[in-house]
Amino acid sequence: MSKSYARSLFRKIVLPIVASAETDILQEYSPVVELGCCLAQEGELVLVGVVVVPLHQSLSQATPQARQVRNLLQALEAAPCAWQATSVNIRDQVCVSHHPWQDLLQIINTVGADLLLLSLPTSFEALGIQLDRHLAYSPCDVAAFRAPLQRPADAHFCPQEILVPLRGGPHAELALKLAISLALRPVGAPRDRDAPPRPCRLTTLHVAAHPKPQDLPAVIPPRPFGEREAGYRGLERVLENLPDVRKLEVVTDDPAEAILEAAQQADLIVMGTTARALDQAVSIGAVAERVLQQSAAGVILVKSRRPLPPDMTSELSGSTAISVLVDKWFAENTYSADEFADLEYLLQLKREQGLSVALALPALNEEETIGGVIRTLKSALLEQCPLLDELVLVDSNSTDRTRQIAEELGVPVYIHQQVLPRLGSRHGKGEALWKSLYLTRSDIVLWIDTDIVNIHPRFVYGLLGPLLKRPDIQFVKGFYRRPLRVGDKIQAGGGGRVTELTARPLINLFYPELSGIIQPLAGEYGGRRALLERLPFFSGYGVEIGLLIDVFEHCGLNAIAQVDLQERIHRNQPLEALSKMSFAIIQAITRKLERRFGRSILEEVNKTMKLIRYDAGRLFLEVEEIAEQERPPMISVPEYRQLWQGQRRQEVG
Repeated sequence: MSKSYARSLFRKIVLPIVASAETDILQEYSPVVELGCCLAQEGELVLVGVVVVPLHQSLSQATPQARQVRNLLQALEAAPCAWQATSVNIRDQVCVSHHPWQDLLQIINTVGADLLLLSLPTSFEALGIQLDRHLAYSPCDVAAFRAPLQRPADAHFCPQEILVPLRGGPHAELALKLAISLALRPVGAPRDRDAPPRPCRLTTLHVAAHPKPQDLPAVIPPRPFGEREAGYRGLERVLENLPDVRKLEVVTDDPAEAILEAAQQADLIVMGTTARALDQAVSIGAVAERVLQQSAAGVILVKSRRPLPPDMTSELSGSTAISVLVDKWFAENTYSADEFADLEYLLQLKREQGLSVALALPALNEEETIGGVIRTLKSALLEQCPLLDELVLVDSNSTDRTRQIAEELGVPVYIHQQVLPRLGSRHGKGEALWKSLYLTRSDIVLWIDTDIVNIHPRFVYGLLGPLLKRPDIQFVKGFYRRPLRVGDKIQAGGGGRVTELTARPLINLFYPELSGIIQPLAGEYGGRRALLERLPFFSGYGVEIGLLIDVFEHCGLNAIAQVDLQERIHRNQPLEALSKMSFAIIQAITRKLERRFGRSILEEVNKTMKLIRYDAGRLFLEVEEIAEQERPPMISVPEYRQLWQGQRRQEVG
């Protein structure tokens, strides 16, 4: 038996974890997570935290439960493991669903899983899985694990005696492969790489199908190959080449009893379910059912993959109605910054993935707040815990002391009008963000506004968290409560007037998939360079909504996450400024619709806005041009391509 053979068996394993008020998730799932780590050596173990929502309840209402499940998954990942599986990549995701089995099938297909690992009986009960109905067809192999019955709460799962009952067939072959993979794994003290590995003995038990003669002993030596039943002959050839495996044979009219007797010294039994024809329902069979109920040892029941028929795959597509899609996305992809407050853990994730992070601060006349923003973020995220590799200020030619303050605090300062002079300069925040891609080098680029009064490191680590935790996330938006000052009073949730009166109605009308984004115009967001450099940027107020739409159209809704950054206090703009902002945002959305439908909607005259003025007792109109122009993807700029020539960047997943 070679280790390379075992390591190539399961490259990707999906393990659903179902949390409930009645379940101690660490005690219930720690053994099966340990088993998954063992089987996924040099591969990937995907922990899927499942939140099952009743049909009468909106999926978005399960957002708090999804957040709780993410915390529990992180605790599971951090729990000590007896298997010395240092090369296993563990990642997690949350699935909020009315129909969890359908969603699990989609996850299995998406990640390309080789094995679905289920915990018995919890997974079956909580997910509502019926073996004959749900496992009749599966796109990958299935292993259902029940931990030893008398396992102490703090004990680790590391069997030293494994029994594999064999009668032939595709499931028996999978059982033998899985058992060999387990037997080859080095087992030691939790997290102790220096501990000597414990030996693990593997015993196969061939249970003959015909009745046992009364004068024949219960355990007999193996018979010649030619006398074997046809279903067992292939396994016999394999066993002949495994000298380390102990081989037994039982001829009996009560297979379950024979297995239970042989398993008295075993820590683990690995066996296949009953084979069925393709047109028959799947069941584990009476023998496996009895072993599962009566054996004190741990039990793994395996079933080989059985592809989904066409009529079942079409059934899955019915669950993607937009309202369900948005509710599901909202519950699974809405985070809180508090979930990522462990900065050392984020730093570990960053280093493991070999990623670098840049924070670019766009600014225009922010001398009142820029010092506090830089001091807070530099101290927490560069000096105390180096989550940031770059911190730069991209100024829009401020006329106050903004740049001077930043320079005194040791931050590189650029005036965006002077960057890439061949392309000329434009006014607007979007221009500063676009050119910040040229000015930075990191794999992940984040932006936050610099007028935040109550600045806190969570405005940055909250955005960074989902990008480090989930490789499938490409773009993250922040949201928060924005107090609105009216005279000398503060309204706690009155901010975001352009969002509610302009952006969200238009999104619901033309891009309903994005209707779950709480604050599409928030200035705190970021993503992976490999994506951002391939997107166009509006130069003005339309930059946020334009990027959001483009990310959605390039990568899909599930590539976007949003994070609650709690409360954000900043300057509130006057109504006229908000009107201009709305005009620019409407232009940006219209441009995206033009691209979608392939026809021109805006004429040149539509880029001017008539502002109503009142002066000296008379009303009049003042015309102002507010033209939302768009910069091309940065990757298309020759200066940028030359800058990156010969350097490798992380590709979009």
